[in-house]
Amino acid sequence: MKHLFLSLSLIGAASLVACGKTEAPAAPAAETATAAAPAAEPAASQWPELRVAIDATYKPFTYKTDAGEPAGFDVDVAKALCEELKSKCVFVEQAWDGMIPGLQAKKYDAIISSMSITEERKQAVDFTGKYYNTPSCVVVKADLNLGADAANFKGKKLGVLKASTQEKYAMGELQPAGATVVPYDAQDQVYLDIKSGRLDGTVADVVEVNGGFLSTPDGEGYACAGARIPVEFDAKYFGAGAGVAVRKEDTALRDALDAGIKAIRDNGKWQAIAEKHVPGVDLWGS
Repeated sequence: MKHLFLSLSLIGAASLVACGKTEAPAAPAAETATAAAPAAEPAASQWPELRVAIDATYKPFTYKTDAGEPAGFDVDVAKALCEELKSKCVFVEQAWDGMIPGLQAKKYDAIISSMSITEERKQAVDFTGKYYNTPSCVVVKADLNLGADAANFKGKKLGVLKASTQEKYAMGELQPAGATVVPYDAQDQVYLDIKSGRLDGTVADVVEVNGGFLSTPDGEGYACAGARIPVEFDAKYFGAGAGVAVRKEDTALRDALDAGIKAIRDNGKWQAIAEKHVPGVDLWGS
């Protein structure tokens, strides 16, 4: 049957050609009229590169891997915020006491390194809202069974991070009560001197000191006295949580980062980062 149909078709086609009759070409689909518009290009970022300052001595918030790469909760939050801004994160290491001067000198665009939002700092820089909030404590030998009252640390030699909120508290409350307070350029140097016996303890963020010292072999036998520094000192010394610091004139960047914090809280990225670095801990705080 396939041969018969083919023969009839050929005869019919030949007859049409002999009569000079041809089929009109089919009208092309209205490509120009109905063609889909090309997809819009994503908007270019206002900040194609965002230089982010970190102090990489503050595990689990900011530290360096064995390969020398920046890592930690702050670092992953910075990367997530850069994604929201469609920016490339470039990390700049900076000693803590030079953080704000470096920002003002335009060595970087933002500080995302566990910087607490305090009234004193707000005189020099602008902040987003918080992206986490944890308390601090005084760490000494656990067998001393000390509470958190300042008078308990009379005669103790305590190391603190220079220009930190913990230093402000130690100088304002512990030193007048009889403690000796020694500022250090980096928190990990404090832990080395506790190990060597040069210090009796430290004042530090409870999450950082657990990750950087108490959970390590060097921290065996030490603990937070009274669990945390009394809450009544939070407003005076420790501020409203850690925020992203920017220069005062960079209001558009501040607002974009603020929106980014809300976005990563809403889409679950922030929680995933928190669980990665400090599982089971309420980092958002009050």
